[in-house]
Formats: sequence, C-alpha cells, structure tokens
Amino acid sequence: MAVSGSGEVQWCFSQVKGTVDDDVTEADIISTCEFNHDGELLATGDKGGRVVIFQREDSSRNSTPPRGEYNVYSTFQSHEPEFDYLKSLEIEEKINKIKWLPRQNHAHFLLSTNDKTVKLWKVSERDKKWTGSNLLGEDGVLLDPTNVTSVRLPVVEPMELMVEASPRRVFANAHTYHINSISVNSDGETYISADDLRINLWHLGITDQSFNIVDIKPANMEDLTEVITAAEFHPKDCNLFVYSSSKGTIRLCDMRQSALCDQSAKIFEEPEDPSNRSFFSEIISSISDVRFSHSGRYLISRDYLSVKVWDLLMDTKPVETFPVHEYLRSKLCSLYENDCIFDKFECVWNGSDSAIMTGSYNNFFRIFDRNTSRDVTLEASRENTKPLQVLKPRRVGTGSKRKKDEISVDSLDFNRKILHTAWHPRENILAVAATNNLYLFQEKPPS
Repeated sequence: MAVSGSGEVQWCFSQVKGTVDDDVTEADIISTCEFNHDGELLATGDKGGRVVIFQREDSSRNSTPPRGEYNVYSTFQSHEPEFDYLKSLEIEEKINKIKWLPRQNHAHFLLSTNDKTVKLWKVSERDKKWTGSNLLGEDGVLLDPTNVTSVRLPVVEPMELMVEASPRRVFANAHTYHINSISVNSDGETYISADDLRINLWHLGITDQSFNIVDIKPANMEDLTEVITAAEFHPKDCNLFVYSSSKGTIRLCDMRQSALCDQSAKIFEEPEDPSNRSFFSEIISSISDVRFSHSGRYLISRDYLSVKVWDLLMDTKPVETFPVHEYLRSKLCSLYENDCIFDKFECVWNGSDSAIMTGSYNNFFRIFDRNTSRDVTLEASRENTKPLQVLKPRRVGTGSKRKKDEISVDSLDFNRKILHTAWHPRENILAVAATNNLYLFQEKPPS
C-alpha cells in the first residue's frame, strides 16, 4: 500500500454517515468502530450505548472498480445506564470497545463493553417463516385442539428480511475499575478484558467465572505509579498477549509461564531523550493503544505525539517511529489546561501490515507508509463529500509565514478530534469516526 504522492495511491471520499446538526447530543458521539474479519460488516458504538452495524452493498463490492459503500444493517441498544448502589456511582452506557468473533455459521457474533459489563451479541438474519401449523392460527393465537378437524403439514414461506440482534451472554461483576480493552483469542473460545489495574481471562461460554491473569494493584494504593491502558491477544499464538501502561511500557506475557502473568516475558520500552525532558514527559509517554500486526511479528503503540513500531524480537527500541503531530510539542501547556493532553488516540494497521493510520486534531488523520517512509495528513470534512472526490493532503505550519494550503497550528480546532479509526482487513477502505459522523474513504480508482 502506498500513500498519497507522485504516482502513488490517492485517497478519495466514499460516504459519510450521521447528521449535520450543529447541536450534537453527547449520546450520538461515536466511541468505537471495528470492521469484522472479512470487512463486509462495520460496527460502531456510541456514548448512548447503541451499536450500529453497517453492511457493504453488493453493488459496491461487485462494481468495477469496487467501491467502499455501506448501509445500515442493524441497530440495537447494547448497554443501558446503571447505578452502583454500593459505591454510589453511575455507570455510563457508553460503548468502550467492540470486537467481532470469527464467523462459524450463518450468524455473526460480537462482544461489546461499557465500563463494567461485557456482552456477547448474536446478529442473525431471518427471511423465511413456518406457516400452516395445526395448533396456531395465522395471527399466532393458539387454537382449541378439539376444533381441529384436519391435519396440515407446516410449510416454509418467504418473508421480508429481518435482522435480529439478541444478547447471548452477559459477563458482569468482574471489574472494579473501568474496562478499557477486550480482545478475542485466536483459539475462538476465550477472551480478555482489561481495566486500569487488572486483566481477566474469560471463556465465551461461562459468564459467572473469570481468571485474573494480571494484577498490578499495589497493597497500598498510595504506591500506585502506573495503570494498564490497553491489552490485546496475539493473532496466532493463543498463549501470548500484550498490555501497555501509562508509563510508556509494553509487556508481552506468556500464559504458559504461570497462572498470574505479573512477570512479563518481554518489556518494550524506549528510554526518553533527555533533550525533550519536560513537565509533561510522563503524560505524553503514556500509551493509549497497542496493536499486533496481522502477521504477529510486530506491534504498534500510540503515545500522545507519535506511533512506534516494535519488532517482537527486539525489545530495546522501536524499529520505526512516526511523529503524528510534533508541532504540538510547543503547545503542551495549553493542551494540559484544556485536558486535551489526556486524549486517547487509537492506531490501526492496514491488511498487509505495510501502512498505519491514526488520528489527530482538527479532524485530521495520518497515514504512514512503512515501505516508503512517506506520510500524509488528510481531513474528515463535509466540505469534501462529492463521490470519489480526491482528498487534498493537509499541512500544518508553525512559522509566522504560512505557505500556500497550510493551516496555522494556532488555528487548529482541538474539539474536532479523530480518536477512533478502522482499516478494512483486505482492501484500502478507511472508517474514521469524527464526533457523531462516520466517514468512509477508499483508494482512488484508476482513471
């Protein structure tokens, strides 16, 4: 995959989902998005506890060239607001993460979680119904058996397609702190859920029991120095998983070593450059997301200012570092005052592990090509929403003299931020969540 530049792949607009209303309600803000394993479905969760699933249109997939267009497939309320009476705490309905399970039959399964409870949902289609029952009338009312004078054989008749989402399991009461990650194991039977201080291992068929496999809670909470920020299973080795921390470290754990994985097999950490040391160093070194590559050989981690690529065979330093918005280093004081410095940006791989995408401010998102070391800044904006309109690369200027097509760092809008993104596992189709809108972009078709 190449990114924008001379003779290289360019990105263009495909679709935008969501309303244009200026007064967006908090509940409509998208809080996670995730493609399923073949990219035919795309799920989003929002702060109102809803899950919306989009399905790729057959016509867009089969067109020449293929287009990345999706329509609403199913919408359901996954979580409701709750109240913990023991702690006098409100539990938000906001969906923190969605993870798809590998498909094994005609139905789809996904896990969704808020701060405390993970739910397993089954999404299935129904386009046929049984009619002609002996004991049921056409309106579904039971008939009096004494009035049945003839025996009828039920028959299958077509009906209008219905997509049903039904909760199959509820995994609750296992986390004291807020759940920040869930990850399905490659064995297809287990998954992990991580909060600030603990990681639990669950079996998908057992809801009342989980195993605590990481516990970093100190005996005295005053001694607390770091929290868990993200966790993920290895895509191929079911015994390996990683978790990242607010101290900028990534720990690779092997569940074969011991039941409690407090002693990690490897620690990935880059020593800080003394010349960049500042009051904000610890805050901006906190890792907000960590992802295995599809091959399982590499990791990417996102801290506040950069994305780093780690080779699992080399834990001393990252093999690649991509600055996301280095121009904000001089703005850290004001970003601290408006709390933006605590924003948690995600990062994702493309299907071939050759490119990485992550978000920034002003509805900018960044794509880094690992093969050419080139990068591009693009914007999710309703001003560029003509079908297949090519996205113009954006540039941020830091000097007093602005070049043409540059936006000044002082005029960036920090309320418009791209925290959640997803990359189609097989094609160059991007999903970018911008407040309450979901933008879909695709590779520009050859002319």
